[in-house]
Amino acid sequence: MMNSRPKILAFAGSLRERSLNKRVLKTAIRGAEKAGAEVTYIDLRDYPMPMYNSDDHERDGFDEKALKLQGLLTEHDGLLIASPEYNGSLPAALKNAIDWASRPSDRYERSRIFQGKVAAMMTASPGSLGGVRSLAHLRGVLTSVGVVVLPQEVAVTFAEDKFASDGWEMADERMKGNLEALGAALVEMLRRMHASN
Repeated sequence: MMNSRPKILAFAGSLRERSLNKRVLKTAIRGAEKAGAEVTYIDLRDYPMPMYNSDDHERDGFDEKALKLQGLLTEHDGLLIASPEYNGSLPAALKNAIDWASRPSDRYERSRIFQGKVAAMMTASPGSLGGVRSLAHLRGVLTSVGVVVLPQEVAVTFAEDKFASDGWEMADERMKGNLEALGAALVEMLRRMHASN
């Protein structure tokens, strides 16, 4: 599927409009784009889904927003995901989106959605741990659905202090470099995997 420009789908687990994780993700996206990737950014707020319940799925059919998300996932080679930490784990909205997307639908087989994709993960928090506990759980979830997750990950601690006055541009040059390098590492891995196929 992949041409010379890897296609990456980027999203954050937070539903907040000015989420720290959305802001951190934008920096990693720039790194992936500089490395030559074509990146599609989506906001999970635009894909509201009911909590996954197989009884509802069987009775009502596959959720329309989940089907759109499945379509996007099948069109991309890699994933850039920023996840906040909610009570030591990933947010329910992010887990629910993965749960829905991982189910077979009338249009997509289960094996086409996540299997063989590569993901890079990051997190941001106003606190001293940077949300890092969420990434261990997210790594387990992604691995279980067939995603290869890069070993490197970035946790942005005291994240509110690392942005310029407008709140979107990363002012901390070292952290900016780390996030852009994560995006570039994903592109490099996708190219390497494609070359070996």
